Amino acid sequence: MLRIFLFLFCVCFSIITSADENIWLLIDTTALKIEVKKGEKTLDTINDIAIGRGGAGIKTHRGDNITPHGEYRIGWIGERSSFHRFFGLNYPSAENAELALHKGLIDKYTYKRIVEAHRYHAVPPQNTALGGQIGIHGLGRADAKIHKSMNWTHGCIAMTNSQIDHLSQWVEPGTLVKIK
Repeated sequence: MLRIFLFLFCVCFSIITSADENIWLLIDTTALKIEVKKGEKTLDTINDIAIGRGGAGIKTHRGDNITPHGEYRIGWIGERSSFHRFFGLNYPSAENAELALHKGLIDKYTYKRIVEAHRYHAVPPQNTALGGQIGIHGLGRADAKIHKSMNWTHGCIAMTNSQIDHLSQWVEPGTLVKIK
């Protein structure tokens, strides 16, 4: 019975594996760049990224087009995304959930589901009032001219397909991502 539960838990909640703790990403939403870090040393920099149309800050609800500040982990990697590649973040974080609970944006049940997912290193629910499916992705077939001219996402971090391919050498499930 326990074996079946663990199998279903892994399938349903996409357990986040443990990445190299020394490699992490710093996303600077003001400078519009990503730094690949090892400890405090910068190994690589990717410039000219795009963020949410609503800028960056505290995300309050699905559809606000804000790229959330905070610390997250890569929860899953979508190699066959309509955006070329998609590195999904484990958003919302427990901190996001706590703030939303205190503001009355989510109920206690939703809060507990998010916190439990983080406790077990799983991807939190992606269908809450706080939104979901936040990640780092390529353009897919999107217009590169728009990408260069404005922040255009619904809260994700976007880069060209060649940039996301380059970034993939550093990223795996569990990689720490700090968005400031």
